[in-house]
Amino acid sequence: MNYKLLIQYDGTDFHGWQVQENARTIQGELERVLGTLEGAPVKVAGSGRTDAGVHAEGQVANVKLGRTWEPEKLRSAINGNLWRDIRVMNVERADDDFHARFSAVGKTYVYRVVNAPVMSPFWRRIALHETRPLDLGRMRVAARFLLGEHDWTAFASALSESENKIRNVTESSIDSIWDGRARTNIIEFRVRANGFLRYMVRSLAGTLLEVGRGERDSDTILAALASGDRDLAGVTAPACGLTLVKVDYN
Repeated sequence: MNYKLLIQYDGTDFHGWQVQENARTIQGELERVLGTLEGAPVKVAGSGRTDAGVHAEGQVANVKLGRTWEPEKLRSAINGNLWRDIRVMNVERADDDFHARFSAVGKTYVYRVVNAPVMSPFWRRIALHETRPLDLGRMRVAARFLLGEHDWTAFASALSESENKIRNVTESSIDSIWDGRARTNIIEFRVRANGFLRYMVRSLAGTLLEVGRGERDSDTILAALASGDRDLAGVTAPACGLTLVKVDYN
């Protein structure tokens, strides 16, 4: 039976999604628990590999088990054996041909920034602290340049495994949302595409932050897209501010 899992995690203490030797990972934790429940090794497929320190509100995975479970009981059994920084929020039966990665048609990420002199401890693990002033108007103009289908070589890691660097960005926006606990606004860069390259969102976020600080002109984004020159892109933003919020399926 094929099961679809909706997963949330605080990625601070994980070395990313993919199984690694002598390192705590999301995939590794899930396979450890599900293997114990199954009584045999299992393979958990995720919608994509989040990097070390990146969080998820809507990560999706699937696993095929020989034993038949009621979805709610499987969810309880998994969560009962996981540490508290990762939770399976929902389990449902899926068609045999469903694959969390290959069936996905789009993903949405949010990069969060606390732009204030003091950062609330409640946000320290899931947002970036930026004390310098940010010009949201400039950032919003620059964010609109990211819409559409482009070659994203300039905004991807040189180690990206994908040969095809073309992706279609269908949403790119900057919002400022008041948060009572932080006692300031939280800036959110939201981006949706049919797929992302390694470090792409963090590179885009870093570039927009430089635009907001007046260190880079938004026109350089167009030049970077046209040339593929990584030197025209900003510094890759830290992983702590990035969250995978949704994976879309037909």
